[in-house]
Amino acid sequence: MAREFTSVGVVGLGTMGAGIVEVFARNGVDVVAVEISAAALERGRVTLTGSTDRAVAKGKLAEADRDALLSRVNFQVGLDALHSVDLVIEAVPEHLDLKQRIFAELDRVCKPEAILATNTSSLSVTEISVATTRPNQVIGIHFFNPAPVMKLVEVVRTVVTSADVVADVEALCERLGKVDVTINDRAGFIANALLFGYLNHAVSMFESRYATREDIDAAMKLGCGLPMGPLALMDLIGLDTAYEILDTMYRRGGRDRRHAPVPLIKQMVTAGLLGRKSGRGFYTYERPGSPVVVPDEQTPVASESALADGARGIAKVGVVGSGTMATGIIEVFAKAGYEVVSVTRGAEKSAKVFESVKTSLNKGVVRGKLSEADRDAALGRINWSATLEHLADVDLVVEAVVEELSVKKALFASLDEICKPGVVLATTTSSLPVIDVAMATQRPADVVGLHFFNPAPIMPLIEVVQTIRTSTETAATAKAVCATLGKTGVVCGDRSGFIVNALLFPYLNDAVKMLEASYSTADDIDYAMKLGCGYPMGPFELLDVVGLDVSLAIQRELYLELREPGFAPAPLLEHLVTAGYLGRKSGRGFRDHTRR
Repeated sequence: MAREFTSVGVVGLGTMGAGIVEVFARNGVDVVAVEISAAALERGRVTLTGSTDRAVAKGKLAEADRDALLSRVNFQVGLDALHSVDLVIEAVPEHLDLKQRIFAELDRVCKPEAILATNTSSLSVTEISVATTRPNQVIGIHFFNPAPVMKLVEVVRTVVTSADVVADVEALCERLGKVDVTINDRAGFIANALLFGYLNHAVSMFESRYATREDIDAAMKLGCGLPMGPLALMDLIGLDTAYEILDTMYRRGGRDRRHAPVPLIKQMVTAGLLGRKSGRGFYTYERPGSPVVVPDEQTPVASESALADGARGIAKVGVVGSGTMATGIIEVFAKAGYEVVSVTRGAEKSAKVFESVKTSLNKGVVRGKLSEADRDAALGRINWSATLEHLADVDLVVEAVVEELSVKKALFASLDEICKPGVVLATTTSSLPVIDVAMATQRPADVVGLHFFNPAPIMPLIEVVQTIRTSTETAATAKAVCATLGKTGVVCGDRSGFIVNALLFPYLNDAVKMLEASYSTADDIDYAMKLGCGYPMGPFELLDVVGLDVSLAIQRELYLELREPGFAPAPLLEHLVTAGYLGRKSGRGFRDHTRR
């Protein structure tokens, strides 16, 4: 039977420590909350009472339960107060020497059978444990911020942690209503090992002025459904904390360059730009500690009208292609009031596209999102054709044909001959170089990438991809079109993966490498990212939905262009694709979908 924890100690009452105190006290456990000084103790008390008062105000905690919770907490200065607790959790800043000193003192103070735990998110639990004479009773219990809300706990065992200690802590997590994943002691564990490479890459994008902070964050929120953009998340975590985690992971994790902190992070930390807690980081906040973003010198200023930015007027749009993406784009433009010319390779394909668009619009009527009159008007705006010559008088052409460069180049060469001067020629490619397509024409200044996301009628994001030859008028026109479609257009350069895929797929590839190394299971990795980071899907769920073959192709493109060793496709991913395990569409990928 698992041991009964009747009292626990928490060392360090910052945001995380106070949150951990609240978790235990909410679940009927007596807590000795310890700080280094009376002033620090009072700050911790204020943090705890503020959190519980907010819970009462929101109706999530009864006043009587709050009072009972607070009565279970014994605030004390100094580690000697922990002499009789069953478990101690340390939640002090991420400095190894500090944690080692605290654990050496805890070893002296605490009773022999007490379990000593660290909440470290990146440091070696093993190195912390050797500061004691009981390393077999030392374990990592990594809560996520805010601890009272986040369901995940990473339970980190060292090579000498007792199996009984692990089992006792797992049972305790269940009692606390948490989902635990038990893993070995490795830099970053699961969540941070996957999260911080992505965050660092996003900062690198911003540092190189590849895209604005607003566009990078909007792209990942709207394109991937993430709760926060990467730069806003860095501000929430704290740039000093992020730097320490990245630096530790770089030194402990094989010196992977993607974990080497981007120089801008260190510069911002040195300048005191730490994020929300200092009132300024990648964004500027109302005041230190506030979540409210206020305008600053980097905030984009919206023009009175698109025409003021040099945008051309667009009334008639051509869409070339007959696949899912082309069908969705036709619907989007028709619903937005544009006259649309749909061009496919024959009457049979046009008939199929027509039926698909009609079915989708009918679903909108059934769901109450579209009136019958609006549906009929949208269908009435679409002209069906099997010849490119019918695009001679359109103002914008959107290409959505197969993702093969030779096919797209041939198409754009034809459009160059057929279309009138000044027409904007757009490609929906998600991975090919837009400049290669543009140079197949005699008008590269008029060519731009418009990367819609699938399903186009639902997804709110479009990546507007500028080549080095795209004119400012063409880019402004593309942005204006996105706005009239009710979409958010984010502007970026012509580089493999653009924003979303360049940030998303290396993270997915890292998850495959983690599984390949037998560090954790697919289920636990998915749990870690969903419950610990708020992602709508775990990496393996998402890979199976996207398709392993598609994911591999994108990862190969990123690797070939950027030549970053860490971007090399995981061998396991290549083997699964070779074996025909492509995800849901083939019935099997990382999971077997035939039994569901």
